[in-house]
Amino acid sequence: MSERVTISVENHIADVRFNRPEKMNALDAEQMDGIVEAGEKLAAMDGIRAIVLSGEGKAFCAGLDMGSFAASAAAATKAANDGDKTPLSHTLAERTFGNANKFQHIVLLWRRLKAPVIAAIHGPCVGGGLQFASAADIRVVAPDAKMSIMEMRWGLIPDMGSFTTWRSFVRDDILRELTYTNRIFTGEEGKELGFVTHLSDDPHARAMEIATEIAGKHPQAVQAAKKLINQLPDMNEDEILMMESVEQDKVSRTPNQVEAVMAFMQKRAPNFSD
Repeated sequence: MSERVTISVENHIADVRFNRPEKMNALDAEQMDGIVEAGEKLAAMDGIRAIVLSGEGKAFCAGLDMGSFAASAAAATKAANDGDKTPLSHTLAERTFGNANKFQHIVLLWRRLKAPVIAAIHGPCVGGGLQFASAADIRVVAPDAKMSIMEMRWGLIPDMGSFTTWRSFVRDDILRELTYTNRIFTGEEGKELGFVTHLSDDPHARAMEIATEIAGKHPQAVQAAKKLINQLPDMNEDEILMMESVEQDKVSRTPNQVEAVMAFMQKRAPNFSD
């Protein structure tokens, strides 16, 4: 397991932390590989009911490591000067992870995890950092956090899959303005704009509280609900109604569902199995 991302598990909650504090958890190749490795490890783990994602040090994630980016750009320029005419867009258009490329997969694998992901955000959360945060089910953010769709500063567009997540919680004109201008906004403004679920002076502690509440629910029902919500933007009414019925059939009248009812009636904590 890469030291760039740490995972600790207690009471069915995975506490996941970007661990490059000296660079404000900025994204270079090794950092991105560590994030993929962590996500794929979580996907294979049993008994995980909620995930809290945060950053060590002074930032959640300060986006692209510009030193790494500059080196890559210099290498690409040299290759072009040496006669390699392969366009970058052709490389990115290759689907190497299902319907996504590697950079989209890095972010969207967090959206696709069965357990809900809660991002606890402080300090800078810009560029790729905001795209990771946007893949979470819930975002708990410090009021003074600095957020931005930063890519336009470098003459780029966001390309890590986040347009598929932003469409579900950011108004169209707001998304356009923030993408075109790359302006920085605070966590407090982010709440008004749709990027923030909750504001907290201690985002990690609040995220763990929410994770604990989720971890106390029927785990298969939570997973079914997440699966349904994830697919809402792509389904018509008939498909939504059918999926509700199919997923409900899977979780109702199971031992865990009976336990949920009995625990409520008996005023005790439920004892679910994974």
